[in-house]
Order: sequence, then structure tokens, then C-alpha cells
Amino acid sequence: MPKKTANTKSYEDIVRDAKAKKFAPIYLLMGEEAYYIDMVSNYIAEQALAPEERDFNQDIIYATSETQAKNIINAAKRYPMMSERRLIVVREAQNISKAEFDKLQPYALNPLESTVLILCYKHGTIDRRKAVVAAINKVGVVYESAKFYDSELPQFIQRYLKRKGFTMEDKAVVMMADYIGSDLSHLAGEIDKLVVSVGNERKALTAADVEAVIGVSKDYNNFELITALAMKDVLKANKIVNYFNKNQKTNPPFKTLPFVFNFFSNLMLYHYAPDKTEQGLLKQLELKSTWQLKDYNLAARNYSARKTMNIIAKIRETDAKIKGVESGNTDPGDIMRELVFFILH
Repeated sequence: MPKKTANTKSYEDIVRDAKAKKFAPIYLLMGEEAYYIDMVSNYIAEQALAPEERDFNQDIIYATSETQAKNIINAAKRYPMMSERRLIVVREAQNISKAEFDKLQPYALNPLESTVLILCYKHGTIDRRKAVVAAINKVGVVYESAKFYDSELPQFIQRYLKRKGFTMEDKAVVMMADYIGSDLSHLAGEIDKLVVSVGNERKALTAADVEAVIGVSKDYNNFELITALAMKDVLKANKIVNYFNKNQKTNPPFKTLPFVFNFFSNLMLYHYAPDKTEQGLLKQLELKSTWQLKDYNLAARNYSARKTMNIIAKIRETDAKIKGVESGNTDPGDIMRELVFFILH
């Protein structure tokens, strides 16, 4: 979930206010996660003006290094025509030079109440101690959209689907999160594709749907590899790693290795968790549901803490080899097979 700090409204707060037609004169939307910046700015834009009001009262400015603060201020100072308000959206505001961005402070100190000015500052943040940010925060909204962690992706998928009236089985959620990764815009687009493909036939999406529409195999993926390793299922684990070796474009080792590393790093935490109750382990491993514990419960019985430590060391060695350190001409697929053999024996 995007970060909420002191004097900062959350995504839900801003959406709720916009839906109620409560708008701030200035929004500074900044952060590493561009998806929520786009979502917030688009939602405010939809709510601020009716479609027939936009021709005369909406300006979209795509900022470059040549963009001047005075042009933004002049647009913001115009009064609306046959409407309650004007809307100015500055896209890619991170391209504006620091000196020009600072020049927005005088307007922020005395903004026009009939204007809604949205500054979309992506792929970074502005120091909150700067005078211009403090001025915006005093009269408007400063929103920070933090980069998503991979562990947060299943929750994002489930929330996104819930808003559309759909559910998805846990395995399918993990498959999508693993295969697509933390590009939320891409992930949302793939979820939309799934929803459209299923249509009104049913509201529960499955791993088979993900395989058919998204293209990731429901039987040969990183999630299934982890389950096979946790169970010490030698045959299944080798089938999967061989499949990966034949399909390295869609299953590259550099994507699989972090997945395996994270699992065994968490398994080490599992072994030394002070509270081995279900809730204690969920907290220790930062997991969202008891379903996610099943592979750790299996693996804890099959791998001692010492073996887990040796596996983590081997994964680090494998990572170096895949990156070309002391690997000679060894194929990355063969390096991964060697790792899986080490883990299972």
C-alpha cells in the first residue's frame, strides 16, 4: 500500500474526498510507484470536471526541462468558464528544473480556490523540508506513492479484483505476482485482460485462467518449484528446472534465483522464530495468510537450520556464477540444475 506519513493523505483519503467533490487547490503526487500517481491524478480529473466542462477548463501540461513555473502559474490563475473550477494537470513534473519548481512557492502560498492544480512527480520525491513542499502541504495535499515490495503484490491483486467484483485462488495470485512482478501498471493491465476474457461467466478466477490468458504455466513456474523443493519432490523439481532450461526467455534464472533465495532466507527465520504459533510465524515471515505457511511448514521438516544456511550460501555462489564469476562457459540452466541437486541432496 502506498506510504502514508504525517500530514499526508492516503490514496483512499484522496479518492473519498474527490468522490465527495472536496478538492484541494494543489496536489503534489510524488514517489517511486508511478501507478498510484496516475490513478490518483486520473480520478481527481474525472471528478473535478464534467466531460462538457473540460474543453475550456482543463489544461494538461507535459513537463520538460524547459518548462517554466510562470506558465503553470498563469494557467492556474485563470478563472473557470461556465464551471465551478479549472483543472491543471502537470504530467512528468520531475522533469522541471529544481530552480523552476521552487518558483511555484509563491502561488502555493496564495492559490486560486477555483483551480485544482495537480503536480505528478514520478520516480522520486522532493525533500519535504523544502519551502515549496511545505507551502503545498499547508494548503493542499502532499501524497507519496512508495515502491511496492514483491511481498505486497498478492494483496494488490486481490484488492484490485475485489473492486471489480472478482476473486482469485491463492495459487493463481502467486503465479501472477511472480510472473509479472512489481510493475503495477502492467500487472493491472494483465488482470483487466483476465477479467475481460472470463466476462460474466463466473467471478472466481483460477490458475488455469492465468495459464490460458497470461501465458504462465500452472505446472511449471517458480511457485511450483518452491513447493517441490519444500516437499523434497526430486522428480517434480527436476521436471520444472528442465522446463525452465528449455524456456529461458520466459523463465530466466535471474528471475527464479531471487524467488528461491527469499524462500530459504524466510525458512531460516522460521527455524529461529521465537513464537512458532501460526500467528507468530505469520508475523515473523511477514506473510498475509496461513495458506502461505504451508510450504514453510513442509520445508522446516525437510531442511535443518544448518542445511538451510548451506543452501543460502550455495544460492549466493550460484548467483555469482550466473553473473559470470568463475563459471567459464557453463550454461545458466546447468548452473540452476546444480543448485537444485545441492538443495535436494
